[in-house]
Amino acid sequence: MTRLRAALLALAMLLTAALLIQTAQPAGADAAAKKSKKKPKGPKQGPAGLKFYKPPSKLPAGHGKLIWQRKAGGSVPLKNAASTKLVLYTSTSPTGKRVAVSGSVSVPKGKAPKGGWPIVSYGHGTTGIADKCAPSRNTKGGIADGYVSYTDPQMNEWLKAGYAVARTDYQGLGTPGAHPFLVGKASGRGILDIVRASRQLGLKISNKYLIAGHSQGGHAALFAAGQASTWTPDLKLKGTVAYAPASHFKLQAQALPGLTSPNGLTALATLLVRGMTVEYPQIDPNAALSDEVLAFWPDTLADCLSELALPGSLGGIAPSELIRDGYDMTPLFGILDAQNPAVKTSAPILLTQGTADSTTPKLLTDILNGELTNLGDTVDYKVYEGVQHGPIVAAAQDDVMDFFESRLPGGK
Repeated sequence: MTRLRAALLALAMLLTAALLIQTAQPAGADAAAKKSKKKPKGPKQGPAGLKFYKPPSKLPAGHGKLIWQRKAGGSVPLKNAASTKLVLYTSTSPTGKRVAVSGSVSVPKGKAPKGGWPIVSYGHGTTGIADKCAPSRNTKGGIADGYVSYTDPQMNEWLKAGYAVARTDYQGLGTPGAHPFLVGKASGRGILDIVRASRQLGLKISNKYLIAGHSQGGHAALFAAGQASTWTPDLKLKGTVAYAPASHFKLQAQALPGLTSPNGLTALATLLVRGMTVEYPQIDPNAALSDEVLAFWPDTLADCLSELALPGSLGGIAPSELIRDGYDMTPLFGILDAQNPAVKTSAPILLTQGTADSTTPKLLTDILNGELTNLGDTVDYKVYEGVQHGPIVAAAQDDVMDFFESRLPGGK
C-alpha cells in the first residue's frame, strides 16, 4: 500500500511539473511556432521581356507542369479578363523530348464557381514559324497582330460568360527550338498541357474544359481531342470546336501543279515543309524544293506569314513552282497523310465552315466531316453561306456559345 501511494505521489508530481512547464510557455509561443513554418510557395514568377521564353536548363519532370508565369503585357491581355498571365510550361515532342511551351491564360472577373472556372483551350491560326510570331508576344499593330487579335471579340464574350481562356503558342513558337508547324501530335499536346499548367496558377480553374481552334488551330484542336483521354486523363474534355480546320495536305500537295498563279499559298506550303522537317528529318528541303523557293527558305525562320505572303517574298511564286522537278513525292505524301485530323474522340465536335473560304476550301471540310463521322465521332457540321476563312470565327459565335453552354455551362 505504501509503495502504491509512493508511486501515485510520484506520478502526480510529474503531471504537476509538466503542467507548470506548459503554462510557463510565452503566450505567443504557439503563434511563433506556426509562423516559423514555411508557407507554401505560389507559382514562380518568370523574368521580364524575352528572357521569359528562355527556360531553365532543368525542366520539371512530366508534361503540363508550370515552369513560371508573369503578368501579360502588349496586346495579350483580354479586356474582359480579371487577369491575363503569360505562362511557360512543359510538354513533350512527338519524339519524346521534354520541351518548354509558352502561352497565356485569362480568367473572368468575379467569383469563381464551385469547382473552379471552366476553361476553353484555344489553338490559334497560322502566324508563322519565327519566334516573333508567337501570339503571346503580340503587340498592337505588330507584325502578327492581324493574325492574332481578330479573335479577341469572341474570347471576350467567352470570358463574360464565365469561361477562362488558355492560348498556347504551340511547341517551338516563341521558345527555343523549331516549330513543328502542322505536326498534329505536337500542337495537340500543347493545347492539352496548357490546361494542366493553368490549374497550377492558383486562379481556381476547373479540370473540366472545352477545346476550340481556327485553321491551323482547328487542326490542332482535333488532334488534341484525339489524344485527350490518354494524354491528360486527369482532365475532363466536354467538347471541341474546329473552325475551318486545315486538313488533307496530301490531296492539296497533289493539286499544286495546277496552281500556276503566284499567291500566298506558296508561303503556307513552304512553312508546311519546314514544319515537317522538324519531326521528320528524312525530308531534305534542298532535294524537295525548287531553287526559287529555297532562296526564301531562311526567311521562314525570321519572318511571319504576313511578310512571307507578300509578292516580294514567297507570295510572288506560283504554288506549281514549289517542288523541284523530278522529286519523288511518295515519302512526303505518307508523312502529310499522317497529319490529317480525322481523329476518334468521345467528346462531341462542332465543325464550322464558310462557303467562300479559299484557304480551307469547303470540299476538304466536307470530306473531313465524313471521315470523323465514319470513325464514330458525334459531329455537328455547320456551314455558313458566303463566309470567308478569317470571318468564320465571328460568324459561328452564336452556335459556338450554344455548344459551350450545352456541353459545359459557363461560370456565370
